[in-house]
Amino acid sequence: MLADDQPVAPSGTPFPVRLAELAAADPDRAALTCEDTTLTRAELESATNRFARDLRDRGVRPGDFVSIVLPNGVPFVLAQVATWKAGGIPQPLSPKLPTGELAEIVALADPALVIGDVEPPVSGSRPVLPAQFRSARQDDSPLPVVVSPSWKAPASGGSTGRPKVIVAGRRSLVEEVDPQANGFGIERDGVVLVPSPVSHNGPHMAVGLGLLRGNHVVLMRRFDAAKALQLIAEHRVTWFYTVSTILSRIAKLPADVLTTADMSSLRTVFHTAAPVPVWLKRHWIDWVGPILREMYSATESQAATLITSEEWLEHPGSVGRVLRGEMQVRDAEGRVLAPGQEGKVWLRRDAGTAPTYRLLGGEAKIDPDGWESLGDVGWFDDDGYLYLGDREADMILVGGANVYPAEIEAALGLHEAVVDSCVIGLPDDDLGNVPHAIVFPRQPVTEAALLDHLRSRVAPYRLPRSFEFVAAPLRDEAGKVRRSRLRAERLKPR
Repeated sequence: MLADDQPVAPSGTPFPVRLAELAAADPDRAALTCEDTTLTRAELESATNRFARDLRDRGVRPGDFVSIVLPNGVPFVLAQVATWKAGGIPQPLSPKLPTGELAEIVALADPALVIGDVEPPVSGSRPVLPAQFRSARQDDSPLPVVVSPSWKAPASGGSTGRPKVIVAGRRSLVEEVDPQANGFGIERDGVVLVPSPVSHNGPHMAVGLGLLRGNHVVLMRRFDAAKALQLIAEHRVTWFYTVSTILSRIAKLPADVLTTADMSSLRTVFHTAAPVPVWLKRHWIDWVGPILREMYSATESQAATLITSEEWLEHPGSVGRVLRGEMQVRDAEGRVLAPGQEGKVWLRRDAGTAPTYRLLGGEAKIDPDGWESLGDVGWFDDDGYLYLGDREADMILVGGANVYPAEIEAALGLHEAVVDSCVIGLPDDDLGNVPHAIVFPRQPVTEAALLDHLRSRVAPYRLPRSFEFVAAPLRDEAGKVRRSRLRAERLKPR
């Protein structure tokens, strides 16, 4: 037994036990693939057992955070699983974050260990394992079973304020997290494709839940639309994690690429994180069939909605009915609104259940009855289906009228020359604010052409008053855009 280990008798199945069971049941089945590297279940079990001992030797104890600052790849997943086996809490972080922001997030968690090629301001005096670290241990036997008090601790809030760490309220027990796989639609013993950065909560969960359900997880180092289609055909992918950006970039591939793509193995295309325009979702349903599944939730996991393709076709644009927790829509005075009336969406966990998260680096704004809001604006229809407008903070007040960037961006996305766009509000002496469209085009296009395209789709007062063309994508592979940063950059004195 390792020093300081205490055997446990958990009221459930610890992650390491489930992974060991899967390896014993079918050791030669593929468990993880990224580019040219594939690990079988037995190889994943061996490598993570050895790695977990390295973590313990470097001071990681049950309940400690481990900051994993690695890009998508096999090393990230090994570090994630090894952290669970050591009883630690994996904190996935993007190595692309600015040094100052990364240092602030690491300081909030105060991890026992940092894994990745980080600068001293990030790690401080903490032990560091470099990104290229590979365990040289020979002992790959199972470790004494320990259960982490939290199975993940992703960071959030960098785009809206000071960063914070969201520590999940569920332990590393299969019974506590497996129900979320049902919501995602992840089957057992299938093939999961994750093209998005695993430093984000959704992809991070998809990898973990996929492995725990015995799936072969195929991880893309970075998203490429044509390559994603090749991987679906090559590995006979059954479950595909996507966001609006991924759906859009694939949909805009050349027609001959789309018509020859073999998508027959897919049983679920799951999307979350950002709204998907109606035209884009309809395109995908027409192409691959009614296998799209959408979830609206937060990293904090207080509540969630879910909608299938069949439901969506009857309620186009909806993000679904409440699956767990509670939701309501309120006006500015806090009054609950009737169906069809737009207001701020509020959420709370189911009565009698334990908190779904705790924050490091901030305090949740929860009212006396346990309700909190992500800042989204929306409404329910008469059948209880939720529709989202935009985040309250992103709304542009133009001469007293509310303008939602997502509506303009969705309309711009219909133009064949537009890959992506982001609409922000800029000050105006007359109207207070006016929409400004930042456009990432795939081919040359004029402002006049885009305005002509928008006039039949957007009310006149919502039309952008100015355009800006950029040469790089505005959103990452997770569909996220730092709207506040884009606006701040354009307000700087020149």
